[in-house]
Amino acid sequence: MSRPLRIGVQISPGGTPDYRTWRQAVLHAEDLGADIVFGYDHFHAPNFAGIVDAKPILADDQPDVPNFEGWTALASWGEITTRAEIGLLVSGIGYRNPDLLADMARTVDHISGGRLILGVGAGWYEKDYTTYGYDFGTVKSRADLFDEGLLRIESRLSQLNPAPLRKIPILIGGAGQKRTLPAVARHADIWHTFLPIELYRQASARVAELAAEFGRSDSDIERSVVWEDERSADQYLDAGATLITTEIRPTAEGFDFTELERLLKWRANRA
Repeated sequence: MSRPLRIGVQISPGGTPDYRTWRQAVLHAEDLGADIVFGYDHFHAPNFAGIVDAKPILADDQPDVPNFEGWTALASWGEITTRAEIGLLVSGIGYRNPDLLADMARTVDHISGGRLILGVGAGWYEKDYTTYGYDFGTVKSRADLFDEGLLRIESRLSQLNPAPLRKIPILIGGAGQKRTLPAVARHADIWHTFLPIELYRQASARVAELAAEFGRSDSDIERSVVWEDERSADQYLDAGATLITTEIRPTAEGFDFTELERLLKWRANRA
């Protein structure tokens, strides 16, 4: 393993008692030792029934709960944190103009002193689109916008003045064989997936093949997976994943950091 083992945490704002509670959770995650703190890019908090075939399954009921916008929060995180990288898991291209998104990312990169990760995806939660007046389109049209958007982001980042403080890492989430994995192989610095271990191994091998076709090294692409427990994390680590991420969702009392603490303890025991 040539990369260091890193720990990420996604701290979702949907249902938070207030902004101050969410803000304090970000600071506490950094204090505990998380390497990356993620938010999300949803205008409404998705209510999940579960994950099937590495895809989120929504519950029938999608209630409105307290929520906050991700990019404006990221700018604040860049000021209040000092060590952890920050980002959103992930921004939906369908409701983010790619050139403007690149400029926003560059700005947060400067605010944070070069700690931004730019997570991008094709978008999937219809409520984000329709309630804010965006066209949800089809899987194909969203994938087309995503491919075009990645090229526009890369182009705009190369033109901005001043330039980003570093090459901003691009994180792409998903596992679609036809469109997502080729985009990962061509553009991503980090690939994030929910795939179960056997499918992950197959998809990771495919990413390596595609990366070579695009003239890239497989080692250019960091693998990111979701924490379940110690046993599965060991399997993903042995299969090449070096970023393990857990998610914390708020309750009426605030945020419970038990799983992040468990994940950090697992890493300490692996050292």
